[in-house]
Amino acid sequence: MKIFYYLFFIAFLPTAVFAQKKQTRDEYINRYKDVAIYQMKTQGVPASIILAQGLLESDNGNSYLAVKANNHFGIKCHKTWSGPTVHQDDDARNECFRKYSNPEKSYKDHSDFLRGARRYALLFDLEPTDYKGWSYGLKKAGYATNPHYAEMLIKIIEDNSLYAFDRGITVEVESPTKGLGDLVDIDKFVIDMNKHRKVYTRNRIKYIIVKKGDNYASLTKELELLPWQLASYNEISKDSSLKDGQELYIQPKRTKAEINHSVHVVEKGETMYSISQMYGIKMKSLYRKNRMQIGNDIEVGQVIHLRKRKAMDR
Repeated sequence: MKIFYYLFFIAFLPTAVFAQKKQTRDEYINRYKDVAIYQMKTQGVPASIILAQGLLESDNGNSYLAVKANNHFGIKCHKTWSGPTVHQDDDARNECFRKYSNPEKSYKDHSDFLRGARRYALLFDLEPTDYKGWSYGLKKAGYATNPHYAEMLIKIIEDNSLYAFDRGITVEVESPTKGLGDLVDIDKFVIDMNKHRKVYTRNRIKYIIVKKGDNYASLTKELELLPWQLASYNEISKDSSLKDGQELYIQPKRTKAEINHSVHVVEKGETMYSISQMYGIKMKSLYRKNRMQIGNDIEVGQVIHLRKRKAMDR
């Protein structure tokens, strides 16, 4: 008889008792605000933007990816990811997403993605409290396809006073726009008065830009380099054809990028060689940092580590 009454009681309990309690927006903010502030300090992405994107993309931490994979930003595997995974329909059926051991790793990967993708680089030149500029900039740079994405972020930030987390925070790293060839400070080049050749610096390495009519022999003579040096510094063969606008180092490349370039997100048409030239890093060092075999292919969206060796995926 006791068993009968117990079963009767259980049968009529509200379904919600058995359902996992959903996390509220306030609970999410309180739980992850310090993580977002730390990312702002070390990576330069406003804490308000990080939290707003996390709230929006993870449904306040209640989405399948957030609950089952600690993945708050929908970060996909890419072929170099060797850690745990989960699968879910997205742009295509049964797509692979990264599964993290904790949410903080998801936040770190999200910041790395924004900081390493060149299309977002100019956002880091904004005032760190300019959440509206960041919101519209993300949308303009193609972060999301929703035409109202910027307004959605701004509403979340203002409704929840997330802008308060941006105030008084000192960003500890320079914008990733600093030190790239096409953005180099005009005061950083030297002009050869005889040849009128501009010599630029990147990653504390001197380089030139090939002009029409330049060839390997003429440049070696003009720059007073030994026959092997130009080829060695740029990791090319002596019989390589040179193209107008090509960048050539006239000093050895380094083993890591400048401090404000911790990662790079691969874009269409890029190779490990083009990335090594972009940041002035030796090819062997670049492959080693990313735990890749020399000659391995890369894919669009892949994060390439430029300063420290890639941590094991987990």
